[in-house]
Order: sequence, then C-alpha cells, then structure tokens
Amino acid sequence: MKSISANLNIMIKASEKASKILIRDFGELENLQVSKKGPKDFVTNADIKAEKIIIEELKKARPNYSIISEENGVEKNKDDSNFWIIDPIDGTTNFLHGVPHFAISIALQSNNEMVCGLIYDPIKDELFYAEKNHGAYFNNQRIRVSKKRDIDECLFAIGKGKYNPDLIYRRSGSAALDLAYVASGRFDGYFQNNLNLWDIAAGIIIVKEAGGIINEIDLSSLKNLKVLASSAEINTKFIEKIDNF
Repeated sequence: MKSISANLNIMIKASEKASKILIRDFGELENLQVSKKGPKDFVTNADIKAEKIIIEELKKARPNYSIISEENGVEKNKDDSNFWIIDPIDGTTNFLHGVPHFAISIALQSNNEMVCGLIYDPIKDELFYAEKNHGAYFNNQRIRVSKKRDIDECLFAIGKGKYNPDLIYRRSGSAALDLAYVASGRFDGYFQNNLNLWDIAAGIIIVKEAGGIINEIDLSSLKNLKVLASSAEINTKFIEKIDNF
C-alpha cells in the first residue's frame, strides 16, 4: 500500500473489521430471507453492530475526536475540531434485499473541511480512499474522473426522486458508491437531493482528489443536502440538464 497517514490507516482497519460482520450477516440474509425478527430488524442490527465496531476502533486510536454517525448522531468529545463521520451501511435497502451493492463510509472532517475519506465495498473487496492534497485511490491504484466531453455519451448516477433528466442514467441505491464510481470514472456524474452528511462525507474528498467538481455543500448541516458531482469537462452541461438544481 502507498504511504498513508495514521488516521487513514485507522479508518481502513476499522472498516475491514466491521466488514467481516456485514459479510457474515449478508450471507445469512441471503439464505434466510425471512427470520423471526424480520428482515428489517435484522438489517438494523447489522447497522448497529458494524457502527459499534467502527466507533470502538476509532476511539481506541483517537479517544478525543468527536463523532457523527448514522445511528448515534452527534457525539462531541474533547476535540470538537475533528469529527469522524460514519455510515456503517450505505445502501441499506440493497443490503436488506440481498443486493450486493452497499458500502462502509468513513470520513474525517477537520476544522470544517473533509481531509480524509474511505468508501469500502466489502462484497467486491473494493476500497476507495483519498487524503487532502494526496490524490484519490482505488485498491492502491491512482484514480481520476472521466475524461469524456460529449455528455450524450456519458453515464450518470442519480438518486431517488421525481427528476427525469435527458441523460443516460442509473439508480444504484448507494450514494457513497455512486460518488466513488464518479471518482474512478465508472460514472461520469452523479446527482441527488435529500442526502445525509454521512452518506456523502467520504465521497466529497474522494471525488475532489480525483480531479472532479462537487457543488458547494454546507458541512454544518447533517440532512437535506444535495450533491452534483462530475468532471470539470462536463460540469456546466450536466447542471444545465438537471432542472431546479
């Protein structure tokens, strides 16, 4: 692995440990579509267990850092200039229905700026990560956003909603992976409204470090966020195609 910071190393270890729980629970979900607790309770337990492991690992290494997580909300500690931002399963509905497209997302926000992020797909064993001013990587290989210039030849990801842009697009069910795929050039752009900060925190820095453009996002808000991400080459045309952005 390329040289990485201590904080990113901590994040990777935490995600790998939590992923073992998710892989095990996902396998059980596939084999036992109906359980006594019901699929909804099952996936909720998977969220809680994975988040607990991630928080324990992060706190062990950085006990004073504050935390924002999907299940526990905001936990301010002695150091409130550094926040871990955690989504233990981004793509919960996919997980619930046995669709192998979900990810662990962890970011570090320092002084109101994303400085480090990772998105880990445990089923495909695909790790996307970035640190400020050090580029973006996929499984240790440098990645860049798409170089396509003709928007009609591009493939976009969009989230749930009533918008139906004149674009070739897919809805994958995971905001984190959509942003990771933009960073790696698999998707040419991504748009979605009504997102939570933990859905997109890691993706923000990964896309930026891969040379992409993301709209201005108020990092002090936890919910009702909207994101539009793409390469610089098609960004203006992409915005024109999205109504009411």
